[in-house]
Amino acid sequence: MKKNTVSLSVLVTLSFILVAGLRANNTHVPLAEFQDRRQKLVEAAEGMDAVILLAAAPRVERNNDVEYPYRQNSDLYYLTAWEQSQAILILRLNDEAPADIHFYVTPRNPKWEIWTGPGKGIDEAAEMLPDAEVHAIEDFWGELPRHLSGRSHLILSDGGDPQFRTRLDMELKHSRHAPDIVQEANTIIKQLRLIKSENELKDLQKAIDITTASLMDVFRSIPSLSNEYEVAAEIEYGFRRRGAERLGFPCIVGSGINGTYLHYEANNQELDHGGLILMDVGAEWGYYSADVTRTVPVDGTFNKAQRELYDIVLNAHLKAIEAVRPGAGFREPHKVAVREITMSLMDNGWLEGELDTLIAHKDYRRFFMHGTSHWLGLDVHDAGGYDDASGVPHILKPGMVLTVEPGIYIAPDLEGVPRKYREIGIRIEDDVLVTEDGFEVLSRSAPVQADEIEALMKDSRHSGRGGL
Repeated sequence: MKKNTVSLSVLVTLSFILVAGLRANNTHVPLAEFQDRRQKLVEAAEGMDAVILLAAAPRVERNNDVEYPYRQNSDLYYLTAWEQSQAILILRLNDEAPADIHFYVTPRNPKWEIWTGPGKGIDEAAEMLPDAEVHAIEDFWGELPRHLSGRSHLILSDGGDPQFRTRLDMELKHSRHAPDIVQEANTIIKQLRLIKSENELKDLQKAIDITTASLMDVFRSIPSLSNEYEVAAEIEYGFRRRGAERLGFPCIVGSGINGTYLHYEANNQELDHGGLILMDVGAEWGYYSADVTRTVPVDGTFNKAQRELYDIVLNAHLKAIEAVRPGAGFREPHKVAVREITMSLMDNGWLEGELDTLIAHKDYRRFFMHGTSHWLGLDVHDAGGYDDASGVPHILKPGMVLTVEPGIYIAPDLEGVPRKYREIGIRIEDDVLVTEDGFEVLSRSAPVQADEIEALMKDSRHSGRGGL
């Protein structure tokens, strides 16, 4: 009996280590898809006589013996699913044969894992990247010259690691194998990342669902709360209890005048009861980030002035979403939002002149001073750029995901605006997928209609923390 107990104990321990090791890589995308991405990158760089090098993001010390939470370089993660620091991916292109792929990682260290728990090393990397030769990271600098030899082009992502970049620049400066051209890897990888696969969309949808459910939870609580940080805490609690790995970006929770500051992150002021609260938030799931904004009345009911401005933004928001479709230019939703908001500001007498002239002169920017859209994916402002290589705005294609987020922000000293409208900031943001025949609003579960928001905030059935 004792022998069996010991065996069971060992089995449980080994199972825990295995599960912990698997959880260290939290991808929900099949590893075969990452291999396919590496192949597509090689094909995209065909004919460039190149070596492609991507380094992991560095660990950054916050203060003595404390580091900031680690997150991998998105491009390296996109190609490998590798989440740990001190890793380098090399793809050496060949004229006819398949590319030589090498992956350098830190070997596992049982003594260090006493502190950190089980991680991944050479054996695990070899399983994750079956098309690569896997080496210990300490061998990288000695082997770099042979990877560069005979290649005129280096396509590089340094992972944002200044120490690595300094060392690399020094090595290239003194190497007879230094390439003639050094190009940022993102200039090629961003084209691959623009179109999301079905698996990517599943992870992105999960991040969005976590975000919208957490927002709806907090709607009913807001009238009973006192400070912005309480609202932020409720939202972040909702993210974590639903399994989000981290925030996609710091929460923006601005009440009253703070809602007029576009990237307000202090989240530490008393709630403006009688005013509005703007919440721009996003959970991250499987490395994919949501980005959803809702603006609601702190006391649960819009007053007349707030409702007037809210309906202006909502109209522009809905019209801009309708402009999302295959074949449209990336900036088309922004053009629609600008036109709708400018016409409304003219109707209110806050802008005077001819519509097209006001738009051409950007007079609307006194009230609406940012773009309407950005790409969404592994980064909250995802890779892709807004123009193609020729400088023409990207044409929307199925599988692209972008935000639609017009707003109006009335500063306290904005001339020509009645006082009752001042210190009001309103932004409405949804995450929108380009489909074969139009669009799909991925964040539609969080209401945007003013009547629905008021009903949700007053409905006692939503007073508890919801599911998902």
